[in-house]
Amino acid sequence: MELIDIGANLTHDSFQSDLPLVLERARAAKVSTLVITGASLASAEAAIALAKNDQNLWATAGIHPHHAETVTPAALDRLAQLALDPKVVALGEMGLDYFRDFTPRDIQLHAFESQLQLAVDIGKPVFLHERDAASDFIGILKRYRSQLTEVVVHCFTGSEASLESYLALDCHIGITGWICDERRGKHLHDLVPSIPANRLMIETDAPYLLPRTLKPKPKDRRCEPSHLVEVCRFTSALRGQSASQLAAETTATAKKFFRL
Repeated sequence: MELIDIGANLTHDSFQSDLPLVLERARAAKVSTLVITGASLASAEAAIALAKNDQNLWATAGIHPHHAETVTPAALDRLAQLALDPKVVALGEMGLDYFRDFTPRDIQLHAFESQLQLAVDIGKPVFLHERDAASDFIGILKRYRSQLTEVVVHCFTGSEASLESYLALDCHIGITGWICDERRGKHLHDLVPSIPANRLMIETDAPYLLPRTLKPKPKDRRCEPSHLVEVCRFTSALRGQSASQLAAETTATAKKFFRL
C-alpha cells in the first residue's frame, strides 16, 4: 500500500529536532511521498530546501491568509521566483480564513486574488485554504477557475453546499484527520462518500489535526505523516472501501494532480 500526504507542515518548529525520524516512520508506514506546505515566504523556502534533499519530498509555495498582510509586490515577486523551482508542485497555501480573522478581510481578499493571478501566470496547480469564508472564497474562485489548472481545497471541513460548489468548479478535495474527530468532523461522514474517487486526496496537515481515533496516541499529541494511515483507514470505512483501495485511488489522483 502506497500513500501520498498532500499537505504536511514539516518546516514547523515541532519537527526541528527529529525530522529524520519522522520521515523514517512515514516511509515505514508506506507514506512514500510528502508534499511540504509552504505557507509563508520563509516556510516555502525551507520546504524547497528540504525537498531538494529527498526525491520523495515536494513543496508548495504560498502565503496563508493568516499572513496576508505580507503579500506586497516584492513578496509576490519572490513568490514567483520560488514557484518556478522544479520542486514546487503547487502554489499555496493561500485562501481565506474568517474563523481566526488574524488579518482584515479586505487584505485577505487582495492577497488571495493576487496569488491566484500568479498561479494563472505560472500555470501550476493551487493548494487552497478556506475556513468559514465559503461565500467570498467561491465567488473569487469562480472568476479565476477557467484560467487555473488543477485546484485542491485542502483540509475540507465545510458544508454540503460548499462541497457541491467546489466539485461543480472541478476542484479536488483534501481530507485530513478532522474527519476522525467526533466533535467537529461528524458532518463530514455523510459527505465524504459523495466525493468522486478522482477528486479525493488525503493529508495529515501535520503537526496539526492528530486523528482522535488513533491508538495509541503519541504523548506529545503531535500529528505526523505516518498518521495518514489512520486517515486512510477511517475515510475508507466511511466510503465502504478497503483501505488499500482508497490508498491506490488517492495516490493515483495525487500523482496526476501534482504531476509527480
